[in-house]
Amino acid sequence: MACKVLVVCGSPVVASADLLRRLAGECDHVVAVDRGLDALLGAGLGCDVYVGDADTVSDEGRVLVDAAKDFEVERHNPYKDYTDLALALDAIRRRWPGAELYATCATGGRPDMALSVLGLLAGYEDAPIWIAEDETTARILHGGESWTIEGAEGKTFSIIAIAPNTEVSEHGLEWELNHSPLGLLTDTGISNIVRSTAKIEVHTGTAIAYLLHQGFIGTVGE
Repeated sequence: MACKVLVVCGSPVVASADLLRRLAGECDHVVAVDRGLDALLGAGLGCDVYVGDADTVSDEGRVLVDAAKDFEVERHNPYKDYTDLALALDAIRRRWPGAELYATCATGGRPDMALSVLGLLAGYEDAPIWIAEDETTARILHGGESWTIEGAEGKTFSIIAIAPNTEVSEHGLEWELNHSPLGLLTDTGISNIVRSTAKIEVHTGTAIAYLLHQGFIGTVGE
């Protein structure tokens, strides 16, 4: 059975300590991506592997990296061609082929970096990819993959195509789709409502599906 790896990215918008502890407890390995080490330290957690150029981690974190004995370090020159997350994904593939990924501290901060993160995670086709933040759980779905959502009645759900020629089906939602094409980055799948056990299927292409943890945000006509 493939292992689960928690990837704590370096967004300045940090996940709560409770979420980090829960995710770390559910995963087999923890990888800190540069400043992600600070998020782990703030939650009283450590990591198995640190990957980064140490340009955003705190002084406290840099001292731990420099003297690391309890975790592996892959430190890179800041003048490089790849982001720290790209290098971290490569490190995961080498250590744990086919690992299921749970990424957090991944979507806040600079919009260009956030978009790059989504692109890198979408390119990881080895196993399921989850993005877990305090207000949202997201799943990147490639063609032939599905997501069954239980116990989320009344929550807001959205799906966005992030590759051309994406076709999806959605059942158990207020507005359902059946083998429907989604245009690249269009709004067709935005702001739906979960009505029962929902099943989301991506038949072709790639999409990112978001489940908001709070109730529906929007307006439903009579």
